[in-house]
Amino acid sequence: MMNFINTLRDIFKIEELKDKLLLTIGLIAVYRFMAAVPLPGIDPTQLAALKDQAGGGLLGLLNAFTGGAFARASVMALGIMPYISASIVVQLMGIAIPYLQKLQKDGESGRKKITQITRWLTILITLVQGPTYITAIKTQFGLPESAFLVGGATFWVSSMILLTAGTIFAMWLGERITDKGVGNGISLLITVGIIANFPAAFLQEFIAKTTNAGGGGIMMILIEVLVWFVVILLTVLLVTAVRKVAVQYARRTAIANIKDVEGARQYIPLKLNAAGVMPIIFAQAIMFLPMTLGQKFPALVSLTDINGLWYNVIFAVLIIIFSYFYTAITIPTNKMAEDLKRSNGFVPGYKPGEETANHLDSVLSKITFPGSLFLAALSILPAIIVQFGVTQSWALFYGGTSLIIMVGVAIDTIQQINSYLLNSRYDGLMKTGNTNRKSLK
Repeated sequence: MMNFINTLRDIFKIEELKDKLLLTIGLIAVYRFMAAVPLPGIDPTQLAALKDQAGGGLLGLLNAFTGGAFARASVMALGIMPYISASIVVQLMGIAIPYLQKLQKDGESGRKKITQITRWLTILITLVQGPTYITAIKTQFGLPESAFLVGGATFWVSSMILLTAGTIFAMWLGERITDKGVGNGISLLITVGIIANFPAAFLQEFIAKTTNAGGGGIMMILIEVLVWFVVILLTVLLVTAVRKVAVQYARRTAIANIKDVEGARQYIPLKLNAAGVMPIIFAQAIMFLPMTLGQKFPALVSLTDINGLWYNVIFAVLIIIFSYFYTAITIPTNKMAEDLKRSNGFVPGYKPGEETANHLDSVLSKITFPGSLFLAALSILPAIIVQFGVTQSWALFYGGTSLIIMVGVAIDTIQQINSYLLNSRYDGLMKTGNTNRKSLK
């Protein structure tokens, strides 16, 4: 405990790191404040129906990502999700569109142009999602007519402008955190939104277990928390696990007329879950189709139950498929092999070039299979947990996109802080980064 306190004190001794942390905390506070501001023309005291609709399923996930802004009909109701959608579209389009492929190879200048394209696409997506959200809260979420204090074109125009401005502002906050603060800004905003729902979800579960007959009381709460910690540990393993492919670089040294080639051994780290949370996001988007079919055809009604067997079987299969798909398009083994060849490196036992690329692709395919199974199991875990009497809002923290994002962002942020501490000759936050404090002073 004392080491942790000393580390926190060391963080504030580094002026640059302290400024970055304070800026990050300040921008996050602004984001959370804006998420509580409702759209003009809506009575916030009559949003109970909207909150009930956003209590679970895909709407519950969207509400979690926006930190409850979706259920509050806030000016930040769409949050950063249009920007994420735009980023995914641009990334996928980069496979087929030569212009985007050229930009990806142009270094910093190309990255800036891609960022600009993503921003404009974010605005277009918001202009599509905004009217859908406004229509839904007026017609599908059961809000009483008295909840709308302003109607007609005035409400529509003002709401569209504010929703679009809210998304752009969230995007700007995320980029500022990335550039001037600590961590990935967009991911941090999503994580903070998810964590914002944690106290209410846990309190709801605590009340359900301690007040209802047969709920299990405090002992059941302790068991659930213990299981939750185990799931977090398994998620950390999924996020951090890598397969190291040994690489050697030929290094020539010349002494008089004698040339010697020494092997400098390094590794290519291939992640067990290289696709991250993207397979879950893709699968959830596709699951709209079976849910729609289930609503139209009574024989398929089981597909509308997000906690049902067949829904989760299809969901898990889609996650496995998209894990292979997204890994294939984001990990260019051919380019890795060519870069290795140009840098005079090779994988022992394999010829540089095509043979190395095939080997890397084979290794990646083999480790993607257990990684995708683990990811699929983690994604359907909330549906399994619900069957044991856990509330839907608390079950969301037992797996799926929410938990993976929280763990991934936490690890990334800690690593960034750790690098600042080590560069300034302080002990790091993680044991692997510890150095001898006395020897460096």
